[in-house]
Amino acid sequence: MGAVVRGDVMREIRVAAVREGLPSEEDFAVVEAPVPAVGEGEMLVRNRWFAVFPAVRTLLGGGVPGTPFPALRVGDALFGPAVGEVVASAAGGPVPGTLVAHFLGWREYAAVPVAQAVPLDDVLPDPAAELSQGALAYAALTRDADLRPGETVFVTGGAGAVGSMAGQVARLLGAGRVVGSTGSPDKARRMKAELGYDAVVPRDAEGLAEAAPEGLDVVIDTVGGAQLRAAVAAARPGARIVLVGTLGGQLAPGRTGTDAPVELDTFQLVAKAVTLRGFRGLSPDERRSGTERLGVWLREGRISFPHTRVAGLSGAPRALTELLAGVHLGAVIVEL
Repeated sequence: MGAVVRGDVMREIRVAAVREGLPSEEDFAVVEAPVPAVGEGEMLVRNRWFAVFPAVRTLLGGGVPGTPFPALRVGDALFGPAVGEVVASAAGGPVPGTLVAHFLGWREYAAVPVAQAVPLDDVLPDPAAELSQGALAYAALTRDADLRPGETVFVTGGAGAVGSMAGQVARLLGAGRVVGSTGSPDKARRMKAELGYDAVVPRDAEGLAEAAPEGLDVVIDTVGGAQLRAAVAAARPGARIVLVGTLGGQLAPGRTGTDAPVELDTFQLVAKAVTLRGFRGLSPDERRSGTERLGVWLREGRISFPHTRVAGLSGAPRALTELLAGVHLGAVIVEL
């Protein structure tokens, strides 16, 4: 890569319009901007890959108080998980050529605070796999759900970025039966053929009792709504439910993407002593531990990273709308 000089320009994705309902491609613009100057404590990173994620809908809707991400307004540049190569760095920062993970994707170059980036090594066979949700799935199943060998696991949204990893991880951790949900017959077929699922139910979770006749011990919920309600009904005594995502609210055209209400039968929760816990994110040590485990499994061929790669920044707006429409299985990554 050639040196970056003063006056160079880059491209980034900005919000062009905020409307009611799900966003369309026309709501985003690919614009030119100066390559950012590196300030004290920062480094200039050339992005190589970034993840497209559904939380963009929530941020366009105004965001949710208490969460770490600000709302997106017209004219704002989008942001999100990315992996890039250091071009220049403040004293004491990573040397040029180092790959780092950070949160300023959706642009070709980013001025990233050194303290907010994680230098990468060769733990994973493909650096783009740093953008997978494997470490999250591992933590949700081990730390939060305390999955035990032989237990039955239900993953809502089993074909999504989290679900496509959670089904495989649950199987590798010794789950006796793994059930998922999806709205696509083709995805259901692939979930059973490729991702470790024994059975798949539709979005309304009809047939969950038949798919898990002995009940559910662990639930990894990325959707909410009717699927969470069905999971509570099918839970065994002492079941652990981990709330990881709210896709039911984020992807609802008639909502703002900032809430995900669901009515649960609390009699069931009390009578069965069900634990309902929100996922609290990952500490650096937990992310490292999960990534190391994922790296071993990837190198051994025991797990895959299901994802779609989109070539070039200009394809990112369409990739987002396709993600929100449920077109792809697994994660969606833009490669620059």
